[in-house]
Amino acid sequence: MTDRRSGAGEASTPDAGPSRRRVRSLRDRLEGRLLTALAVVTSLTLVVAFYYPVGTVLIEAVVVDGVATLAVFAELVRDPFYFGELARLFAGESPIAVARALLGPDRRLGIVGFTAYQAALSTVASVALGLPAAYLLARFEFPGRRTLRSLTIVPFVLPSIMVAVGFVATFGTNGTLNAVLSALGLPPVDLMFSLQAIVIAHAFYNAPLVARVTTAAWESVDARAVETARSLGAGPARAFLDVVAPQVYPAVLTGAALTFVFTFGTFPIVLALGGFQLATVEVFVYRLVRDLSYAEAAALAIVELVISLGVLLAYLRYEARNTVNARGARPLPRRPLLPAAPSAREVLPRVGLAAYAVVAAVLFLAPIGSMVLASVTGGDGALTLEHYRFLVDRQRTGAAFQVRPWPAIRNSLAFASAATLMALPMGVVVAVLTTRRYRGRKLVDAAAMAPLAVSGIVVGLGLLRGLVFGVEVAGWRIAATGAVAIVVAHAVAGYPFVVRTVAPGLEGLDRSLIESARALGASRARVIRDVELPLVWPGVVAGAAFAFAVSIGEFTATVVLATGADAYTMPVAIERFIGRRLGPATAMGVVLLVVTGLSFVVIERLGGEHRGL
Repeated sequence: MTDRRSGAGEASTPDAGPSRRRVRSLRDRLEGRLLTALAVVTSLTLVVAFYYPVGTVLIEAVVVDGVATLAVFAELVRDPFYFGELARLFAGESPIAVARALLGPDRRLGIVGFTAYQAALSTVASVALGLPAAYLLARFEFPGRRTLRSLTIVPFVLPSIMVAVGFVATFGTNGTLNAVLSALGLPPVDLMFSLQAIVIAHAFYNAPLVARVTTAAWESVDARAVETARSLGAGPARAFLDVVAPQVYPAVLTGAALTFVFTFGTFPIVLALGGFQLATVEVFVYRLVRDLSYAEAAALAIVELVISLGVLLAYLRYEARNTVNARGARPLPRRPLLPAAPSAREVLPRVGLAAYAVVAAVLFLAPIGSMVLASVTGGDGALTLEHYRFLVDRQRTGAAFQVRPWPAIRNSLAFASAATLMALPMGVVVAVLTTRRYRGRKLVDAAAMAPLAVSGIVVGLGLLRGLVFGVEVAGWRIAATGAVAIVVAHAVAGYPFVVRTVAPGLEGLDRSLIESARALGASRARVIRDVELPLVWPGVVAGAAFAFAVSIGEFTATVVLATGADAYTMPVAIERFIGRRLGPATAMGVVLLVVTGLSFVVIERLGGEHRGL
């Protein structure tokens, strides 16, 4: 009996061993090529969904009536309307004379110069408002801190047109602020249709971004380094300047660079709060596209792209040189926000935070509060649920061609979920590729970040004329529905945020862990799946939250692609309601705020607290 069993075992071993080895070898080969395959699929997706559509629009700047020419560019850069005093330099005048004109009191900035000027002011305001929030979230413990941190992403989802309504209701002539000032016996202020209104609105959007990236950096500071500095005789201020600040200010510059790019390409906020008298480059791109002046619009969009990509490239180079390795760091302990017996030294920071809370309440909470108040206020000023009843009635009895609330909510959540599922693998793959050492890596990184710098109008127009209208390929016409094009546009707009949250974590990983896994026979894809991704998973969750937020709040490309379709989202529904009645629009805005705020809290709670963007 034993001999037979032993013989059977010996007889089966030669067959089973090679079979297992062949399966293992095939699996290793497939895993080894998986990263390459994912990189190819990501590249093809970007070519089809971004580079080709954008290229078809931008090429009209250099190909006019089938002839390649730079005449459109030459005319554009010599036009003082666009380039102000610099146009004289491009026209051949002396640089000294142009410099004197720029320094003079009557200098002309032009549209491009004014766009850069308001972006710089908006960046300064966003940093000034974001830093105290980062200090509060990183250094103090209080009930609801994690929830508050999760909700810092909410401004990204509010449609610009809805924010404009909230700002009018707050800072307009008959707004909430003037009502309070009047009650206090103070003179009224009118910020509408001014540069100040634009800067404040941009800070509303971007100060939370600065706070988020700076909080992550502050939480990555090693407490042991601070303790060492203190033990060597450094006071609290000296320890902060010598240890904490050098690790925090790269994140501040990161937030500032992203803010500048976002506000340089601003469109709805400027149009709503500044009008054409304070128009930016993006506003004129939209105006030229609307007037079918595609060549001039494309040339102006290329100018915008070059400036934005230049800032992004400088930011990426700086980020690569100043990546902080937080591996093994022990975070600084958080202090209670309201200690039982605060010392004299602890009082001053809390007084400053209290003053900041008042400013933040006016700038961040007042527009949202005014929108909520407008949603429950009737024409006579009395409280009412009439606007919400209108949404319910529209959902129940509305005609097929009318905008209804539930399809807008359903489409927004479905598009955001699909776009996030598409953006996550794309962003992770690009993050992996851009954190490897090879020639031309910075150029690849800049090209991958191009969606942050390209006009949303150009992207939407390119997708409309490409994927939606259809493209001829080898005699076949390939076309996509408006819903598919919207998901693709949202994914392309959101995946750079995944890259920026995952890449720093990958850069800071202990390379010995990866080398050990490879030495044990793990394929490159296996190492990414089993070693790298688990270690940077909080950053992946943060990237998912950003991608979801970008999709839910995206308006510019969506309104182009959803025209005439049943693929409208909550931001588009708000815009269409505003064209008829303001009350239902504010009620829809509150619905958007509640749905997305809950979504972000759920996403971040599922992923745990993170140290990423």
